[in-house]
Amino acid sequence: MFPTHRPRRLRQTDTLRRMVREHQVTVNDLIYPLFAVPGEGVAQEVTSMPGVYQLSVDKIVEEAKEVRDLGIPAIILFGIPDNKDTEATGAWHDCGIVQKAATAVKAAVSDLTVIADTCLCEYTTHGHCGYLETGDLSGRVLNDPTLELLGKTAVSQAQAGADIIAPSGMMDGFVQAIRQALDAAGFTDTPILSYAAKYASAYYGPFRDAADSAPQFGDRRTYQMDPANGTEALKEVELDIQEGADMLMVKPALAYMDIIWRVKAITHLPVAAYNVSGEYSMVKAAALNGWIDEPQVVLETLTGFKRAGADLILTYHAKDAARWLG
Repeated sequence: MFPTHRPRRLRQTDTLRRMVREHQVTVNDLIYPLFAVPGEGVAQEVTSMPGVYQLSVDKIVEEAKEVRDLGIPAIILFGIPDNKDTEATGAWHDCGIVQKAATAVKAAVSDLTVIADTCLCEYTTHGHCGYLETGDLSGRVLNDPTLELLGKTAVSQAQAGADIIAPSGMMDGFVQAIRQALDAAGFTDTPILSYAAKYASAYYGPFRDAADSAPQFGDRRTYQMDPANGTEALKEVELDIQEGADMLMVKPALAYMDIIWRVKAITHLPVAAYNVSGEYSMVKAAALNGWIDEPQVVLETLTGFKRAGADLILTYHAKDAARWLG
């Protein structure tokens, strides 16, 4: 005897499938990452990330206008400075590259939300996310002195026009330090999107080409999370919530959808998933070789992030996805 209820009854037509669809990606879910570099008229494609470019500020503005016209609500800015030093001066200087880009974008496209990545690795000579312990070649970052630099960076980015501050260095107490610095500078309404659960992942390889941020020695496992750990991510999230985070991020996304799900289960704050460079490049490589249907694979992947609990998705596919979503 066949069962009385037959799930296939609701799969018979496209209209029915759309009517009972549980999760759906929309353009409002998307955030587009951009890489700002010094100069003018610069649009240098990242070799390991087809379709992604390092852009001078004038080109960033052009890109921001296109992003806005596609209906994508936000960009996140990463910066590659002219010069690097041990103090990460380019991260917090008023004339830093992210600051210049944020100011230019807000002047040209005021209704686009600008998120500033608040980290130091792109700006230090050693490629690590803060002050290093003297003589230590393992990548051991001094936590508390780094917090002061992160606070200065966040304030300078907010002063430049950034709407949201997104600290990504995984320092203990960084949300609290940045919240206090922003409040003291009068930016009490500037939200913090914390990279709350950021793993020491092999999926970041192409990003380090794009942002010129690979560590010169050691690695980042003394501050980014072990990919084997899940409960630890929840502890990181709980601490960031206590310290005043307004939104939370899980990075990477594809191999960490269980973490997205677990984070969403313990908070009512918006949760973002970062569909990182390695995830993007694998799809692009397969598509360029004709091995997969790129639009279908991308949209299926983004839908998976939504099903796992993500409210927002940072992705290099954002512009293409916006077009495919119609």
